[in-house]
Amino acid sequence: MLTHKPLLTLLLLLVGARAFAQQQLPMPRNIEAAYQKGTRSLTGLPGQNYWQNTADYTIKIDFDPRTRRIAGTVDIDYTNNSPDTLKQIVFKLYPNLYQKGAPRASGISPKDVSDGVQIEKLSVNQEAQDVQKLRIEATNLTLRVKPIAPKQKAKFSITYHYILNEGSHMRTGQVDPQGAAFVAYFFPRIAVYDDVEGWNRTPYLGPQEFYNDFCRFNTEISVPKDFVVWATGDLTNAAEVLQKKFAKRLADAEKKDALVAIIDSTDLKKGNITAQNARNNWKFTAQNVVDFAFATSAHYLWNSTSLVVDPRTKRRTRVDVAFNPKHHDFVEVIDFARKTVQHMSYTFPKWPFPYPHITVFDGLDQMEYPMMVNDNPVDTREDAITLTDHEIFHTMFPFYLGTNETKYGWMDEGWATMGEWIISPLIEPKMVDDYGVQPYSMLAGTEVDLPIATLSTQQSGTAFFLNSYPKPAFGYLYVKDLLGDELFTKALHHYIQTWNGKHPLPWDFFNAMNAGAGKNLNWFWQRWFFDNGMPDLAIAHVQQQNGNYQVTVEAVGSKPVPVDLVVTYADNSTTTHHKTIAVWETGAKTTQVDFKAAKPVKKLEIKHSHVSDADRSNNVYEVK
Repeated sequence: MLTHKPLLTLLLLLVGARAFAQQQLPMPRNIEAAYQKGTRSLTGLPGQNYWQNTADYTIKIDFDPRTRRIAGTVDIDYTNNSPDTLKQIVFKLYPNLYQKGAPRASGISPKDVSDGVQIEKLSVNQEAQDVQKLRIEATNLTLRVKPIAPKQKAKFSITYHYILNEGSHMRTGQVDPQGAAFVAYFFPRIAVYDDVEGWNRTPYLGPQEFYNDFCRFNTEISVPKDFVVWATGDLTNAAEVLQKKFAKRLADAEKKDALVAIIDSTDLKKGNITAQNARNNWKFTAQNVVDFAFATSAHYLWNSTSLVVDPRTKRRTRVDVAFNPKHHDFVEVIDFARKTVQHMSYTFPKWPFPYPHITVFDGLDQMEYPMMVNDNPVDTREDAITLTDHEIFHTMFPFYLGTNETKYGWMDEGWATMGEWIISPLIEPKMVDDYGVQPYSMLAGTEVDLPIATLSTQQSGTAFFLNSYPKPAFGYLYVKDLLGDELFTKALHHYIQTWNGKHPLPWDFFNAMNAGAGKNLNWFWQRWFFDNGMPDLAIAHVQQQNGNYQVTVEAVGSKPVPVDLVVTYADNSTTTHHKTIAVWETGAKTTQVDFKAAKPVKKLEIKHSHVSDADRSNNVYEVK
């Protein structure tokens, strides 16, 4: 995994010897090839030869919530921006997770085993294809085509149908027997063709998430009357599908800070909310997004509000919550969602919320989509807060920055976990959100504890959880602590601005953060993200004379973590002495914490709510 000498020679010429004065990160040779081709750069910027493909999707579907049948057409205008001539196109058919015989990481209910996506017609540049000869392998469809040269376009038209799963809800499916449904991955889409792998052929098995190109969507969803539709993108025909007063409430909500009940319990009893056609066609447009999802129900409440997310332009984001009246925990979710958008815009990551709206839908999962969230009911207020802010935080990662979730789950889940840790106590000051801290402490250094850099596709269960959620979140948090809020925000904004609308690799992230901070942090990236090891601090020695304490803290483990020495006095008051991970940069095994106690000390302890420690038995010193 060491960098090859020919690449080092090339990059030294490109960016100068100074950039290589410090440690370089391990780089697999398929990643190295992208840097050699100039599509990536060690400066953290896209290389001079960077490219990515895109498409315009026009989707028209009919959805019957009662039979769960989805049928329609998708027209794809695909642009080949790559330097390669494409002789085949790979499509993703994600609903085929439920197809009979499809490989899956976990079982599904027998009633949900289906025939999968049935393609009725398929044409390429208006030339019909023989659908009986299509090469479909579960969630992948490979189609041979007449060569599509670089910078050329091709048009694909597909007519298809499938039955949405009734149960076995894996991010999508029927929500209740009354017809509520969250519908995702519902259309054939072209897989990512990129500068590292070419076609993304990784099959969708369930646990790992997604990797899609930034595209434009014009979507028309036909549902029976009385069914309301919420979706990615802007609703362009509200006046046609909603009765006048409800369309007006929606328009008002986009201008008001106050809560607007677009559909309340009285409205549900009276009915007559949507246009009273046999079916209504809900039209949505979305620009430069990596996915499109929708949800529908004829018996949900709808709360809405909005807020200014960009004080410079006065741009507002509308926040919606659609939920079953029986689920009382969702009543407060509008407040949690609004505060999440507010804190994302003004506190962390301190970037104006990038989309015109976000909808939290009362579903059966805990999953994010551009402008949409599928969240299940939960038992406690604290759970509702953490679930809401975690899923909304994904708006930035992986949607504003198009990371490959399938391979690098930590590049989005780690940020959502850190965002949850920071934002939850801002919503409820009494909370300490320590999601994942204890599991990592228990399992750090065991055989399930793999390096974060291990591909998500090579992990499952506990290892996948640790490496996707708490461990990367710790890494981000410790760098924030090291740099300080101002410099960390500057570095993070550099990464966001540089890679918005693109597909950053882990090395692009590390290099962009280094460049934005003006510091080479590779010593930490290496030890936290690539190396084995565990976090384990110990109080090794204590000297005290006349109230002057010298406490030696030892790094028993090899993972660098901050030092927080909590001093408990005889009167049970406490003070904390803090050191950042900087004390371990040069490879030191110990650091000394000196302080003068103004009153008798009872106990010394190394502890912090967001620092895991594999062995806490050596963290406490009782003062005799």
